[in-house]
Amino acid sequence: MPVLITGAAGFIGFHLARRLCEAGIEVVGVDNLNTYYSVELKLARLQQLLGFRNFRFHTLDIANPDELHQLFAGEAFSEVIHLAAQAGVRYSLDNPGTYGQANLVGFLNLLEACRQRPPRHLVYASSSSVYGANAKLPFSVDDPAEQPVSLYAASKRANELMAHSYAHLYQLPVTGLRFFTAYGPWGRPDMALFKFTQAILAGRPIQVYNHGHMGRDFTYIDDIVESLLRLRLKPPRPEAGKPPCQLFNIGRGQPVRLLHFVECLEDALGIKAQREYLPLQAGDVLETWADVASLERWIGFSPSTSLEQGVAAFVGWYRDFYRV
Repeated sequence: MPVLITGAAGFIGFHLARRLCEAGIEVVGVDNLNTYYSVELKLARLQQLLGFRNFRFHTLDIANPDELHQLFAGEAFSEVIHLAAQAGVRYSLDNPGTYGQANLVGFLNLLEACRQRPPRHLVYASSSSVYGANAKLPFSVDDPAEQPVSLYAASKRANELMAHSYAHLYQLPVTGLRFFTAYGPWGRPDMALFKFTQAILAGRPIQVYNHGHMGRDFTYIDDIVESLLRLRLKPPRPEAGKPPCQLFNIGRGQPVRLLHFVECLEDALGIKAQREYLPLQAGDVLETWADVASLERWIGFSPSTSLEQGVAAFVGWYRDFYRV
């Protein structure tokens, strides 16, 4: 039985699919290849995956229930790893409808498909954004998450509640993952590391929001993939009176000040950045910091790659991929 990965041409989906294929596991990937960011980058990731004999791909929009149910009718999946979503906090301010379709309708369609043909385990992407205006640090999955400050965050929190209801009603084993600022080679062009690298190499100033007074728990992609590989094989245990549903933070557990992040990038590039200091943007939070104790207890692993190592790896990939 193959593993299904939605969003397989995306940043995390691509890296996970490649690791599974390298391990000899059959993977079915789906993606709608939308234009939110460079389709050329998505196709380049996909080209890497299509070199594996044990990888099959379908261009498919999960917001279309007929396409999704046709896929599930054709074969059974051992695990479903749902990474397809409309990402981005700032984009949600201008294009809210896309979040309703991709993140809410699309996830509901996937839950329905899994209800009708249940996998052993459904793992889905949530986000550290769900913590919103929470002031208690570090963020724990046991804390309330009822103060989203962006529609993107609200859509991800809604996904968690939807998953809980399906676990309760249909005993579908589901695990939600609150990712904290994923970065690394093949990363998304809308993320700070990519945008800063692009600007510095082009001799343009980087935009530093809230005058640099922000902190982020940066999580390297290889650590995220290792967490996913272990988690997919450990669905929630049935417990009396509780649905088979769980949540984990996926983060380094060590927040980094934004200006230190810029300094690490300057060191990796060997170039000093021109900096344009700006106010805090709508929808942003000041600090993210993951409590990963429950993750480490469950899978015996937590992310550990240093920011210096991760940024250097990204810069190496960027220079090679874009020949700069």
